[in-house]
Amino acid sequence: MKCPYCSNPDTRVIDSRPAEDGSSIRRRRSCDVCGKRFTTYEKVETIPLIIIKKDNNREQYERAKIEGGILRACYKRPVSAESIKATIDEVEKEIFSREEKEIFSSEIGEIVMDKLKDLDAVAYVRFASVYREFKDVKTFMAEIKKILE
Repeated sequence: MKCPYCSNPDTRVIDSRPAEDGSSIRRRRSCDVCGKRFTTYEKVETIPLIIIKKDNNREQYERAKIEGGILRACYKRPVSAESIKATIDEVEKEIFSREEKEIFSSEIGEIVMDKLKDLDAVAYVRFASVYREFKDVKTFMAEIKKILE
C-alpha cells in the first residue's frame, strides 16, 4: 500500500481487525520512510450489479439511490439515523445475497417497502405513494387500509 504522505510504495501492517460494518477489514499501517501511520479498509470486490429499470434501461447499482429514497421517506419522522443505516444495510444484504448479476428495480422497490413497513408506517406509505405512483386518493387509502389490517 502506498503511503499517502510520502508516496513510499512499501508500508507495513501494524494491526488488522474487522471493521464496524463487519464486511471489511480495517488495517492500521506504518510507513518505514516517513514514520507516519494511517488506516486503510479492505473490502471484497463484488461483481457490479446491474439494475433493470422500468423502461428496460440498465444502470449500475448505486447504494446512494436507496439511501436517498429511504431518507426522503423518513424525513421528519421519529426514526434514528442508526435505524435508517441498518435498514439500508438490510436492503443491500438482501439484494446481494441473491447472487444475481441483474435485478429489476421493481424487486428492489418491493424489498425497500417491506423493510420500511417494519421501520415506520408513515415512511412506508410515503415511499409506496411515489414507488407505486398513486394516481388518486382511493389508491392511497387502499394502501393505508392494508397497513391498518
